Amino acid sequence: MSTWSLPRLLMGLHEDVERRLGIIRGTVGHSVAKGDASEGVWLDLLRTYLPKRYTAASAHVVDSEGAFSDQIDVVVFDQQYSPFIFHYHGQIVIPAESVYAVFECKQVVDSSQVDYAQKKVASVRRLCRTSLPIPHAGGTYPPKPLPYIFGGLLAFDSRWDPKLGEPLADALCSTPEGRLDIGCVAAHGIFTTASDGTYTITPEGRPATAFLFRLISLLQSSATAPMIDIQAYARWLVV
Repeated sequence: MSTWSLPRLLMGLHEDVERRLGIIRGTVGHSVAKGDASEGVWLDLLRTYLPKRYTAASAHVVDSEGAFSDQIDVVVFDQQYSPFIFHYHGQIVIPAESVYAVFECKQVVDSSQVDYAQKKVASVRRLCRTSLPIPHAGGTYPPKPLPYIFGGLLAFDSRWDPKLGEPLADALCSTPEGRLDIGCVAAHGIFTTASDGTYTITPEGRPATAFLFRLISLLQSSATAPMIDIQAYARWLVV
């Protein structure tokens, strides 16, 4: 008889993420190193478990007008159809058309960190994105509508009491440009938002695993990245 257990597998996945984040918080003394290590835990999770059409990296995002986003801790982007603009010694720049989701990573979340994450997400959403008609054997499909870019916040702990509750819900109120659609506080729970902008906060329940599954579900609902107008970027070669 098999000794595999799905509940234990899902619990183990969450416990591994929470344990690693906890070790980083308790042992890494330098704030920048602590932040980089925390980003690494979330990036490892997404690179390992997201479908292979996606990948994740810490990066800047650029558009064909030459505008750049802030530095983004975790960018989930298309791996199949979209090119890199720049990738050198860990510095990555990704075209805006490739992006599916962006996340800010923090050790501990509070209202200032939520506001900071909202501004980071907005810096990506306001970028220009191209979408070309798609040729096929019988003619041409019209350009794809631009998919919504999901935004979120990933953390280990919360400064609020209760850890997840009304203070978090109040802090999450935002303009559409900066809205955080999903987030995980690994030691306490997750939050998600509905299409009308209302939030659901779910405490406990293997948060890291719940976050991963919810993100995959959101990505499944999103269209494939549009056909990028690479010549719109190439025009900068003559500047």
